[in-house]
Amino acid sequence: MADRPMESKAATGKHFILVHGLAHGAWCWYKVVARLRAAGHRATALDLAASGVHPARLHEVASFEDYSRPLLDAVAAAPDGDRLVLVGHSLGGLSVALAMERFPGKVAAAVFLAASMPRVGSHMGVTIEEFKRTITPDFFMDSTTMVLNTEQGPQTALLFGPNLLASKLYDQCPAEDLELAKLLLRPGFQFMEDPTMKDEALLTDANYGSVKRVFVIAKADRSCTEEMQRRTVDLSPGADVEEIAGADHMAMLSKPTEVFEVLLRIAGRYD
Repeated sequence: MADRPMESKAATGKHFILVHGLAHGAWCWYKVVARLRAAGHRATALDLAASGVHPARLHEVASFEDYSRPLLDAVAAAPDGDRLVLVGHSLGGLSVALAMERFPGKVAAAVFLAASMPRVGSHMGVTIEEFKRTITPDFFMDSTTMVLNTEQGPQTALLFGPNLLASKLYDQCPAEDLELAKLLLRPGFQFMEDPTMKDEALLTDANYGSVKRVFVIAKADRSCTEEMQRRTVDLSPGADVEEIAGADHMAMLSKPTEVFEVLLRIAGRYD
């Protein structure tokens, strides 16, 4: 039971696959899943490896490929006629990009919600490098780091602190959602030294570049500011842009109806 994705039972409409960001899990999509289900669409919110209730421990996740495996397996298992809308939040955008490269024919559109959106011709890790160049040394506030031994050697994990969550990630969310996050967050890797992150030939025009991309700007995001998000779009040309006013970094919790409405517009636009 623990490793099952949060999936709706609706048999008609689009099939949305929702991918969380660093240290989060499928649980953070619960409001959007409920709205998509009520509108007659399928919605699968996944736990990536060692996230949410996925049974793996973080030190057992040897690579970014292993971390993204639940998404890759879900896309691979989708029927050939089941054109998917992949939605990645924050770091989850990179797992979505990997799925687009592997299975472009199965993806009707990819949505990057305040997310890392890579570009053809650059390694995927450049999106995180760009982010780190724009933040101050004290950005992560009371977050903690730990070094874990993995098959690829020591890797540094990050666990978000409660002050960071309250001031930069969940600042526009209901108090209950902030408390939920404090209970459910797990440490996470950014995989900056992973070979997949460093491969400049990984993303191709023929595959990744052939899938329709939409970047959704969370305009009140205090962790990845609107300016930073627009720079992401400028550095990865070809994506359409949607905006959600008043959305903090956790837009699916602070503005769930608006996220739902944006997803429906995108799904209707790209068949």
